[in-house]
Amino acid sequence: MRALALSLLVLAAVIYVVTRNQDGWLDYVNAGAEAAMVGAIADWFAVTALFRHPLGLPIPHTAIIPNRKESLGESLQEFVADNFLREDVVRERIQSAGVSRRVGEWLVTDGHSERLVAEGSRVLSDALQHVKETDVAAVIQEALIPRLKEEELSPVVGQLLEEILRDDAHRGLVDLALDELGRWLAINEDEVAALIENRAPSWTPQWLDKRVAGWVHEQVVEWVAEIGRTPDHNARIALNRWLTDLAQGLQHDAATRTRFENLKERVLSQPRVGVTSVRLWDALRRALIGSLADESGLLRRRALEEIERFGQRLIDDAELNRRLDATISDVAAYAVNHYGSEVATIISATVNRWDGKETADRIELHVGRDLQFIRINGTVVGGLAGVVIHAISSLL
Repeated sequence: MRALALSLLVLAAVIYVVTRNQDGWLDYVNAGAEAAMVGAIADWFAVTALFRHPLGLPIPHTAIIPNRKESLGESLQEFVADNFLREDVVRERIQSAGVSRRVGEWLVTDGHSERLVAEGSRVLSDALQHVKETDVAAVIQEALIPRLKEEELSPVVGQLLEEILRDDAHRGLVDLALDELGRWLAINEDEVAALIENRAPSWTPQWLDKRVAGWVHEQVVEWVAEIGRTPDHNARIALNRWLTDLAQGLQHDAATRTRFENLKERVLSQPRVGVTSVRLWDALRRALIGSLADESGLLRRRALEEIERFGQRLIDDAELNRRLDATISDVAAYAVNHYGSEVATIISATVNRWDGKETADRIELHVGRDLQFIRINGTVVGGLAGVVIHAISSLL
């Protein structure tokens, strides 16, 4: 583009020289060529003065960008902060973009969910492998256990237990315990019978002990099964009542709270607590690493199913989209309001690190092509203006 603009200037100069001192219509051509040279040189000076000194001469108010890059960076920073990093602009953009729906469409297409699960599994597995057992032990022994000893946990445990009872969330755990107890009793009938026989009086006949042990076993199995299939069984009601009293006592009864804290202190003071906690963590860590490494394992399959199901919900559920977009808008607005000015300083900090010549070269690389059109237009418009002015002069 520089070559093209310079070629037009050279062409105008050649035409000017060729048509000099000619009469008739060539006189108009000569005037147009003269004015075209003036326009081309003037616009060349204006464009060049933005980036460097024309012809290397330190003319005032030239090389504007290299000399004023700091103030230009600050002005650009203020412009971005005032016109782009604003809460209303960010909210409007997020709402119109439909971020949550786009995320849903991305998750369910082109195997993105599979890649997400694979990459997430790899990152999580690497992170778990780099967690040292000594570090976990140090955290448990030096931070977690002392903190638990200092903190009064009884009100928190009581409130949590009260919430669980209010939501009836413990029912599943009770049903699971009853099922496992019933299954154990059914499988270990001989052990239960032997336990009862061993506690029978020595003067009773052995056949009677066996019959009594069998009858007791049947009654216990039936009783456990009856509790499991009866939601309002007396045993369940008694358990709920006891748990309710315990929850209230942990929150409001000083004696109960004292006993709980003393129990907590005794348990946490046991040396085996820290060792057992570390072993549990290590077992859980190794199990997770193995599950994450198994591409066809249950953990990764369930994760993939849940991610795909969530992505489909993002596409189909308009209310969920609205809530998520509102949440994203709130987060973005908060970030803009509190950190927008800090984000905008990246612009001025980056520009300040540039060398003056580097700054001019970077900007010229992006906008220089359009600026060369100014030189071209100046040449053409100057020539036309010269013809018009010469015509008016001739008429006068």
